Amino acid sequence: MRPGIALKILLYSAVMTANCVLVTSSAFSQRNVQAAVKSLRLPEGFHIEVWADQVTGARSLALSPGGTVFVGTRDVGNVYAIPISSRKVTTVASGLHMPNGVAVKNGSLYVAEIHRVLRFADIEHSFANKPSYTVVNQSFPEDEAHGWKFIAFGPDGKLYVPIGMPCNICEKEDKRYGTIMRMNPDGSDLKMFAHGIRNSVGFDWQPGSKTLWFTDNGRDMLGDDLPPDELNRAPVQGMNFGFPYCYGKNINNPEFSTVDCSHFTPSALDLGAHVASLGMRFYTGSMFPEHYRGGIFIAEHGSWNRTVPIGYRVVYVPVHDSLPGPYEIFAEGWLEGSTAWGRPVDVLVLPDGSLLVSDDRAGVIYRIFH
Repeated sequence: MRPGIALKILLYSAVMTANCVLVTSSAFSQRNVQAAVKSLRLPEGFHIEVWADQVTGARSLALSPGGTVFVGTRDVGNVYAIPISSRKVTTVASGLHMPNGVAVKNGSLYVAEIHRVLRFADIEHSFANKPSYTVVNQSFPEDEAHGWKFIAFGPDGKLYVPIGMPCNICEKEDKRYGTIMRMNPDGSDLKMFAHGIRNSVGFDWQPGSKTLWFTDNGRDMLGDDLPPDELNRAPVQGMNFGFPYCYGKNINNPEFSTVDCSHFTPSALDLGAHVASLGMRFYTGSMFPEHYRGGIFIAEHGSWNRTVPIGYRVVYVPVHDSLPGPYEIFAEGWLEGSTAWGRPVDVLVLPDGSLLVSDDRAGVIYRIFH
């Protein structure tokens, strides 16, 4: 690690902790969400409702073939199950260590904690009875900073697991950091798929091409408008997206101004600075108008390191073949002035073509329909 970076990490952690306390102590924490949701703004013809409430800390979403939505959390330590048919919220597991990531494969629920991945077998028939689990892999770092994980199974049948950098801006000798890794469902053959990634908490595969796209959260402490969050595209294994040396369209971070950024893969699309782009999904339904089909919905969790807050919304990115177009605001209104009563985390397309949005601030899941 270069001289001075360690001190910057300590200062960054202190500032981030202080700001996060301000965010989570908002006066909106007791607001009636059923009433507040009426203030949300969407394009003409779209509607939004509270699909499930009392989902404390709701974050990552996964849908089972049997029609159950599984929900991970970060600080709460719970995993929930919500059948589409009943919308009844059941706690599958509790007391886990930041079980943010959830994925379903061959009848089993996979849950990612900080340093390990768990497997709950026969989940459709057992989720109501606090099922036991087995540990699939426990070889991940134990850092809590950017250690919570989004997970998903790819078209190749492997489970993709990101490992965020445990810092704002730093170099690490351990090459597991700053990657998206993948492994077999039984935890074997864990290998790096992509690297040079600060912290991805959302990814999906493009229908047809089966190419991996992912969001990446940009660093802090470069002012209000730098650097951008990123939407990235990884068609092959082994691509390097530049962190910590470069960001966006191959722009040098000031700590590494002599590095040649041309060796790295630039972002597919620069997103807003500090918006905290998390969950993303390609829209595969038919309910929404043609404009939205085949594009990407992204949940922006919202800024902390910015004079005027930004994010706290859902945005849409049209994609034509492998080219993303300019992105547009799709749903907003969770941010009122400088205070946010809700924070979108993940999105999920339901079989009927409607879109779920999780909110770990309000503790609910919304459904957007047309």
